[in-house]
Amino acid sequence: MTGQSQRANDAWEALLTAHATLMKRFAAEDIWADVSMREYDVLYTLSKCAGPLRLSELNRYVLLSQPALSRLVDRLAERGLIERCADPADGRGVRLSLTEAGRAVQRDIGRQHARDVARAMTAELNPAELAQLEALCRKLAGLPAVPTAADDITKVLIP
Repeated sequence: MTGQSQRANDAWEALLTAHATLMKRFAAEDIWADVSMREYDVLYTLSKCAGPLRLSELNRYVLLSQPALSRLVDRLAERGLIERCADPADGRGVRLSLTEAGRAVQRDIGRQHARDVARAMTAELNPAELAQLEALCRKLAGLPAVPTAADDITKVLIP
């Protein structure tokens, strides 16, 4: 393996290790009583979108197989946290969005989770390092260098 290939693989492993370490830390926080982290991920993703998403679109943003996501969506819908509505562009299709209850759960957990994330990140990284990490991650994800307040993930990630 060349030096650049080795460095790329070392960087990849470091990124995955950091992600796994932080996710375990966040999972241990006492904020997940109402929903699991995976359920929260779906609620958060829907909260970042300007409008309802098809299941296949939602699946682009979560680390779940389509069947597992479909079952999770069924559970969230049964609990009244998301709703299904007919897709006006395709009568057979269904679009998913948050209900008011789902939005409230996402906000409540999101506030606590955001504090936990900030605490974990600022404990290890200074402001310049945080900015550099954000820039590098956005670059790897193919996102614009600078996020805007009006960012809608579907405009960035769904062609």
